[in-house]
Amino acid sequence: MSQLFRRKIYSESDTSTNLHRVLGVWDIVFFGIAAIIGAGSFSSLGEAVFRGGPGVILLYLICGFACGFTALCYAEFASRIPTAGSAYTYAYASFGELIAWVIGWALIMEYSFGNIYVAFSWSDYFTSFLERLGMHIPDYLTCSYTEAKKAFMNGSENKELINAWKNAPLLGSLKFIVDVPALVINGLITWLCYVGVKESKNFNNILVILKLAVIILVVLVGFAYINTDNWTPVNPETQISSFMPNGFAGVMSAVSGVFFAYIGFDALSVLSEETKDPQRTLPKGMIISLVLCTFIYIALTLVLTGMVDYRKFDGVGDPLSFIFEKSNANVAWMELVVSFVAIVAITTVLLVFQMGQPRIWYAMSRDGLMSPKFQTVHPKYKTPSYATVVTGIVVGIPILFTDKSFILDFTSIGTIFAFVLVCAGVLMLPAKEKLKGRFHLPYINGKIIFPLIFIGSLLGFYFWQPEFFHTLMDWNDPKEGEFRASIFFFILINLVLCIFTFVKNFSLIPLVGLSSCLYLLTGMSHENWFWFGLWFAIGLIIYFCYGYRNSKLRKLDR
Repeated sequence: MSQLFRRKIYSESDTSTNLHRVLGVWDIVFFGIAAIIGAGSFSSLGEAVFRGGPGVILLYLICGFACGFTALCYAEFASRIPTAGSAYTYAYASFGELIAWVIGWALIMEYSFGNIYVAFSWSDYFTSFLERLGMHIPDYLTCSYTEAKKAFMNGSENKELINAWKNAPLLGSLKFIVDVPALVINGLITWLCYVGVKESKNFNNILVILKLAVIILVVLVGFAYINTDNWTPVNPETQISSFMPNGFAGVMSAVSGVFFAYIGFDALSVLSEETKDPQRTLPKGMIISLVLCTFIYIALTLVLTGMVDYRKFDGVGDPLSFIFEKSNANVAWMELVVSFVAIVAITTVLLVFQMGQPRIWYAMSRDGLMSPKFQTVHPKYKTPSYATVVTGIVVGIPILFTDKSFILDFTSIGTIFAFVLVCAGVLMLPAKEKLKGRFHLPYINGKIIFPLIFIGSLLGFYFWQPEFFHTLMDWNDPKEGEFRASIFFFILINLVLCIFTFVKNFSLIPLVGLSSCLYLLTGMSHENWFWFGLWFAIGLIIYFCYGYRNSKLRKLDR
């Protein structure tokens, strides 16, 4: 059993690599902005505003706060372990081989399945942009088979999906419905990642500059159309004007949509072996990009909720162009510009995630847990060529038979789970010598502070909402039973953390990150947990059939 939790020792001075080190601080910042400002902001922002009203700004601060503490933990690992692999590598150093495999398998889910969703989103924006230019692609070539069938069987009001199902040509008895734009963009991004990180860097930086320029334009133009009364709308039930018309509970109900906007920042840590002086560069780049993106989200939310009543965003998938439509600000040229930049924004997310996935496989293969073929580095381009091609195939094939809703639900839980283990892993790291120029996570003894914060917050919430605690153990309630069970385990785990912190003097920063991410997991449904469990069951079978037997660390112990 002890062999399953063998830890790999990484040397802080080991920066040898077969990959090109070409990325500086601002390259990392640009990749961070590329990953964070994308499908989440351009798609899920509308739904978040509808649920939380103008007060959803607070949720962006809360999620930014939670991700900020997680980013500090990633930065601490990055300063110690300057090799590719992200949370997988970090888990190998702190928890051992089995947990490292679990995290690596979770990251495969995050990057690969996340990019399937992003490819679908890119296709939606691309086809709608062409429509605005007067060019129409047949509906059966712009959506997935599963999505069209589901819409037809459930009597959906989505005309495009219904038309796709009704008008699709037949191949024998099978309707020919394929999302061609999603397949094409996946192929193009795979090729770009194949030919080199330097080329990808230059392409990414150009797109990010364009994206930021248009976001600044949206903010500047949008402020001219702001009606400040929209920031304090009237609640139809209470007839009271409020920044949070649906209360704080309404704000928190938007947590999944807001969190999805942040999930890309951890992809930066897989670029360690292509970063100049990664112990200094990577931590700075991650933190700067996260802070900048949080301010961008707040500015965009202020503009959206100031220009249009928050209730109009129900079901809106392209909120930044929606605010300039005829029924709102009626600025046709801005509507066209924003539609175009949405395509740019989502392209950069595809690029970062498609770069991240091969480097996870590269790191796992180097440790013997996956086939040595994944270590293949192209002699000319110096990229993990085999892993890059396989990533393109793994993303491309499911595009033919999956749909956006399933993929979105399947992605977030793996990401948060990885965040949890990264924060927990930092708690297990030994103290290190402080070297000038290196990032060092500040140590704040949580012995007294963390139990006071958690227990004090718990008591405060009890006096504010006593009825919630009176029904906490009623898990059979069809509406809130699942959430109550999640909160019960969240409280239990945090009380255990309080005890361990008091005994072992754990550091406060990773503790707060760990607790924040555990809270985000309470929003996951039992369906999320079922598919999450099934995915990991498959992963464990692969590990014990191949990885355990071929582990290089295990062979060294013999």
